[in-house]
Amino acid sequence: MPLFRRLIAVLGLWLAAVPAQASPVAYVLDPASSSVGFEVMSDMTSIRGAMPVRRAELSLDFDRVANSTIAVELAVDKARTTLPFAMGAMRDASVLDVARHPSILFRSSRITAQGDAARVDGDLTIRGVTRPVTLKAMIFRQQGIPAGDRSRLTVQLTGEILRSDFGASGFAHLAGDLVKIDIRARIQAP
Repeated sequence: MPLFRRLIAVLGLWLAAVPAQASPVAYVLDPASSSVGFEVMSDMTSIRGAMPVRRAELSLDFDRVANSTIAVELAVDKARTTLPFAMGAMRDASVLDVARHPSILFRSSRITAQGDAARVDGDLTIRGVTRPVTLKAMIFRQQGIPAGDRSRLTVQLTGEILRSDFGASGFAHLAGDLVKIDIRARIQAP
């Protein structure tokens, strides 16, 4: 029996020394410091704007990136542009149809590590039309946060879509089809 107890003690020490598998951490969004920037070309000028993030669910697993998930709802009805006249066109039924679709939704379906970044595949819903999209994700510590501290982060997601893929093809004579997206979400661990 002493040998059996000794083996149990060694096994207990070994298990204590093995690092526990980290699980995804659900982060809380700071909506006041988070937004989605967009840019579309108009003749030789670019129209830039931003939409606030209405709601987000972010669960990040730094050890197993594939276990991470992202879901974001944007407030289309509160979008702003650098050109005031573009606001009416953007909200029109032939573009974003804000009266019937006040939100844009994104939900990740797969996240894979790619060097210092990640590839985020997911479904984007605009005007009730859902299409697969791929975004590039980068995560940064917020200013003043020490190295290794993951309590307060900024997530940046970038990509491009064609607005015509979602039926938002109105005012094509004023704005191009390609829309560049730059999402910046400030998050913190609970």
